[in-house]
Amino acid sequence: MKVSVLEIRVGDRILAYFNTKMQICTVKYVLGADGDTVALSVFTGTHYRHSASRVVRFRPDALIDLAA
Repeated sequence: MKVSVLEIRVGDRILAYFNTKMQICTVKYVLGADGDTVALSVFTGTHYRHSASRVVRFRPDALIDLAA
């Protein structure tokens, strides 16, 4: 199911490029929208590890795939 990036909340599982491959990621933080991009802090897996987190940026009009 696709939703707008502006509708993404903490804890949502999304499909995103993470470490150069498409993976299911969990949103840890929504870092904010600065007009040009929306930044999300995401990690793979079910347990949060800071070393395994990355920031993923999207355009504000992007549609994001939610993981089932």
